[in-house]
Amino acid sequence: MTLEEASDEVLTATVSEASSGERLDKVLPQIFPPYSRSQLQAWLKEGRVTLDGSIPAGRLMVYGGEVVSLEMPPLPVLDWLPEPIPIPVVYEDSDIAVIDKPAGWVVHPGAGNPSGTLANALLHRFPQVTGLPRAGIVHRLDKDTSGLLVVALSEAARTELIRALEAREVKREYLAVVNGCPITGGTVDAPIGRHPKNRLKMAVTERGRPALTDYRVKERFRGHGLLAVSLQTGRTHQIRVHMSHVGFPLVGDPLYGGRLQLPPKPDAKLITALEQFSRQALHARALALHHPVTQEPLGWESPVPADLTELLRTLASDSESQR
Repeated sequence: MTLEEASDEVLTATVSEASSGERLDKVLPQIFPPYSRSQLQAWLKEGRVTLDGSIPAGRLMVYGGEVVSLEMPPLPVLDWLPEPIPIPVVYEDSDIAVIDKPAGWVVHPGAGNPSGTLANALLHRFPQVTGLPRAGIVHRLDKDTSGLLVVALSEAARTELIRALEAREVKREYLAVVNGCPITGGTVDAPIGRHPKNRLKMAVTERGRPALTDYRVKERFRGHGLLAVSLQTGRTHQIRVHMSHVGFPLVGDPLYGGRLQLPPKPDAKLITALEQFSRQALHARALALHHPVTQEPLGWESPVPADLTELLRTLASDSESQR
């Protein structure tokens, strides 16, 4: 399955000196007492537990003083409840629905977001997804990424959409505003996996899964660029990680963006616009696929949201004023 998750909650604790000489898998229930040993062992095998920033073996002996982190997984689907939340649906039939997700909306419940998510809304709007894994969600957008995603409303559609995503047959194009601006477009071919020390982040790492991102330059400003970005694979935070990796992190990205970057002699309006842009500047603009049941070619486009439009207008105005 192509869907990958990044939890919003990480629990951290320190191994007691009294546990020195014991195996980690036996110590974990003492550190995180709400959870059973079998559950913690399962999470350990999934790579959700780190010891001093590295993913350990369960049989590893501890000495006391090590820092243990536990990345909480999303809540089980059985705990997801229907909620009458309006959904911006741009297309629907008996097998699929295409949603134009606003920024700030979490896709599915997790430890830090038990309700109010897109999944809760789907369960209310489309009761038939109750029997589907993850309420029919086959790919996701980060909370603060806006734009289009497709949801399965039948098992036949879900199975085929997963296959199409894995075969790179679903075309997804994003708009991204980045710090700096590439001279030309290109492809980032760099494997992505969990960050070895920060479990909330992903990173380019030799142990990661293959990841391919294509990008081209749509517009250049004095210190920033507007890119059209296409995904060949679907790793967690892929665009954000890859663009940061090649030196062009997304504007407003709290995890991968680094410090605020400004062009020479910026005016007050530009400074304010960049300082107050409170999410990664990323929008899933276009989605194209063959219908998973009828095989009809379908495509949709999402208008650029107001906050991103205003940011682009300010960047363009700044560039024009310096000519």
